[in-house]
Amino acid sequence: MPRVLRPSAVPAVVGTACAMVGLLDVSAGVFPRFRHSRMHVLAGVFPGTVTSLAAAASIVTGILMLALAHALKRGKRRAWRAAVVLLPVGAAIQVLHRHSFFGAAVSTALLALLIVHRGQFSALGDPRSRWRAVAAFIWLSALSVVLGLVIVSAHPETVMGDPNWALRFEHVIYGLFGFTGPVHYATDQANDVVAYSLGGLGFLTAFTTIYLALRPAHPLAHLTPTDEDRLRGLLERHGARDSLGHFALRRDKSVVFSPSGKAAVCYRVVCSVMLASGDPIGDVEAWPGAIERFMEEARAHAWIPAVMGCSETGGEVWTRETGLDALELGDEAIVDTASFTLTGRAMRNVRQMVKRIERAGYECRVRRVAELCEDERAVIREAADAWRGTDTERGFSMALGRFGDPADDDCVVVTAHDTAGEVRAVLHFVPWGADGMSLELMRRDRSADPGLNELLIVAALQQAPGLGVRRVSLNFAMFRSALARGERLGAGPVLRGWRGLLVFLSRWFQIESLYKFNEKFQPEWVPRFLIFRSSKDLPRIGFAAMQAEGFVTLALPAWVQRLLPPTPRLLRGSSPGRRPPKAADDHTVDAA
Repeated sequence: MPRVLRPSAVPAVVGTACAMVGLLDVSAGVFPRFRHSRMHVLAGVFPGTVTSLAAAASIVTGILMLALAHALKRGKRRAWRAAVVLLPVGAAIQVLHRHSFFGAAVSTALLALLIVHRGQFSALGDPRSRWRAVAAFIWLSALSVVLGLVIVSAHPETVMGDPNWALRFEHVIYGLFGFTGPVHYATDQANDVVAYSLGGLGFLTAFTTIYLALRPAHPLAHLTPTDEDRLRGLLERHGARDSLGHFALRRDKSVVFSPSGKAAVCYRVVCSVMLASGDPIGDVEAWPGAIERFMEEARAHAWIPAVMGCSETGGEVWTRETGLDALELGDEAIVDTASFTLTGRAMRNVRQMVKRIERAGYECRVRRVAELCEDERAVIREAADAWRGTDTERGFSMALGRFGDPADDDCVVVTAHDTAGEVRAVLHFVPWGADGMSLELMRRDRSADPGLNELLIVAALQQAPGLGVRRVSLNFAMFRSALARGERLGAGPVLRGWRGLLVFLSRWFQIESLYKFNEKFQPEWVPRFLIFRSSKDLPRIGFAAMQAEGFVTLALPAWVQRLLPPTPRLLRGSSPGRRPPKAADDHTVDAA
């Protein structure tokens, strides 16, 4: 093979070519006009049913090639093995069915390219669970029915005229199970092609489902107790540097350490995106070692590396060490507790709202979690769950995902109580070094008076110095600078249009509301960045981030999940006795 392709480009080229071959194979099997009208000399050697079987095999092979195309682009080893088996089959089908030596030559050339560059297809498999078998059954069944209807309709020479769609659908269902349906064609060859094609689709659906159901499940990565202890040690020495550092202790993350063990990067894999959040944990001088381990892991599995919400210093190190690019994602609101005051015109609205809520009889209590008894922890935990605004809990980059764990006794909880002593709102802060704290959870009873969140934050800021806290990190405001500049006098049409789009999206994602809410407390705005490899990866990274944060949920219905066997979720070395991690929260703000 001529060395005209860069080795790194081979998986992308082969994946694209295999997708095209798959489309041609499916088209050749489904539509009679795609087949060569002139009988090849070899056709006289084989029985007539051989070409009918080849038509069915063309469809099945084409679907498999389409399914493998994306994995081949990512350089997956298992996809390479499957393609090496399927391409010779596809070449044989090109000769037997379409009588095309050109098509066979294309398949052979792709096979040679795969073999010569087999070293570029070494990526390991992704974590998986057995519910994928059910998902595969659903989408393959839908695809088989749609393709079946096209196949039945593409052969119009029936003995009963033009059958209606009900008869066609019935014929497809019978054919997928290997039985003869109510539609009969004028020629035996047409009957054979339709029957074999439908039977092939049914076999593909059944075989794939059974294979995925019986294949061993790879456990999803989680933070082990040993790794958590090592991370806590790093946070004790270097936790004051990043306000998001404590969120590395989420137990639904994995971690890679630098060779020296003085730094670490925590991440989660979502939609083939290796998603880290915040800066690396530990000594800044050891960050490059941890980042290199992170990138090695991404290369080994062909994952897309990305970092959400890192600081400016973290972004500089990431881009310098990896060659990745950076994009300003938004700003974090940080308040200095020593200078915070309710006096002045700028704080007038907050001051009036707090006074009104206090006159209504609400009382705030600011305590360390260690000061709560087990009953109080249970009451707050149950109340926070009941006040969640959505069925899915949200949070990843700025959420710990649990409350009241004995390991988190140094966290701070702020509660609002009504005149009867009942809890009506709660804030939960995690440590930010020895003299700071970062907001993790904010919820209130929807039936309570508006303004409770403002009351809680003011109480936390006013009483923080007594807890030894001099800086507090509030919510993160995405695209805050665009919103602020877009509403200023003299803003250009592009900036105003961008702000208008963000305001429109705020109906679902709380973009503007979080900015306006945090702006009330006159914080210092600190920029946060997104680190990414290429602009073409941004849509996939954005979708993965929305999944991680809980804005998009891809899951089977609860009744289907109950039918599936349990999937092990803990990695080697994790403690089976530890309570499983609870998903995170969205920082809901008052509409007032």
